[in-house]
Amino acid sequence: MFDNLASSGIAHVIQLSIAPVFLLTSIGAILAVMSNRLARVVDRARALEIKLAGAEGAAYAELHERLKTLSRRARMISHSIALCVMTAVLVCAVIITLFLGAFLSFNAAVPAALLFIAALLAFLMALVWLLREVFLATSSLKIGPG
Repeated sequence: MFDNLASSGIAHVIQLSIAPVFLLTSIGAILAVMSNRLARVVDRARALEIKLAGAEGAAYAELHERLKTLSRRARMISHSIALCVMTAVLVCAVIITLFLGAFLSFNAAVPAALLFIAALLAFLMALVWLLREVFLATSSLKIGPG
């Protein structure tokens, strides 16, 4: 089975899989950004929860409202992270499909293309969720006494 696979065939599959591997690197970088954003939201929520324990009246209501916004932001980032991880899984599936097609001698073009399209759609949705979170963050931003 593997005797039929010439070294040039393996080289071609490796060439085809280089772009998805670079995409995995980019996905890792954006996941780091998203994880940092989520960590900042969690840290801010913990600080506000401490203040909430001693607050009363209007201050309590304001802190509670800010915590609700932080909760929404955390959910949005979580959706974005989940979609990025799904993107990475789909990109890995593309690479595996390319190699299996070469080793098992079947045309992997259509399955690899469909998986790659699915990966790009998941990545697009991840970026949309991230953008929504950024818009929510900036719309709820309060600078200075207010």
